[in-house]
Amino acid sequence: MSNTFEEKLTAKQIRPTAMRLLVLETLSWQESAISLSELEKSFGKSDRITLYRALKTFEEKGLVHSIDDGTGAPKYALCPDGCNCDIANDLHVHFHCNVCGETFCLPSYKIPAFSLPDRFRADSANVVIKGACARCIQPE
Repeated sequence: MSNTFEEKLTAKQIRPTAMRLLVLETLSWQESAISLSELEKSFGKSDRITLYRALKTFEEKGLVHSIDDGTGAPKYALCPDGCNCDIANDLHVHFHCNVCGETFCLPSYKIPAFSLPDRFRADSANVVIKGACARCIQPE
């Protein structure tokens, strides 16, 4: 287990338990966002509640963010370094591939600034573009 995973958890004020370290390591290998069910499959015999609590703790502390890609199950992805999941500065576009079913974070593609009417407050925003990812597009 790399010390960098322990340092990441400690920096976000998350107690580095063995399971949290394993969850963080597993998330770091992912090329796309994953659901709780997908995470559970990668652990074999693990407690679903423990995995869920780890993800929720990571989300509350700004280590991961959840994505509602319209599939019915939230997907989770690590936040890029320096991200605080701040609605004004850190929101980015997500892409859901209709062919392979994977959902990708596109942190370089920021959600444009927006304003709301008086007495409205934004707590989150989610932009999901759907189509075919680079791996699924057949060369012409």
